[in-house]
Amino acid sequence: MPKLASVQDLRELRAQWVDKVAQRHAVGTILVVGMGTCGIRAGARETLLALAAELSKRNLHVELTHGGCINQCEREPLITVYSADAPPAFYGNVTADKVPQFVEKHLIKERGLGGAD
Repeated sequence: MPKLASVQDLRELRAQWVDKVAQRHAVGTILVVGMGTCGIRAGARETLLALAAELSKRNLHVELTHGGCINQCEREPLITVYSADAPPAFYGNVTADKVPQFVEKHLIKERGLGGAD
């Protein structure tokens, strides 16, 4: 946390956070696949590739990226879903073969995402 020495410092910090929140709302949904060593060993690379293919196939506009370890090694491959209108959600043991069901159940049905035509 930056040191605040004046009201102007507080205003600048507030402006930065308002901008970050606006960017988060503009992006929409973000999927983060855990790609720490334990995730890769559990098949996270294959899960990431399967997610990219499934999102493309369904024409879903979701940002897909990878992150590091969050100390849930026994649940890898792990996907974290960030949305502007909901708290983060964590999904464990999402192997490549489970990706179509994950997308259908957790992104389309629960989160209301649909393909753009």
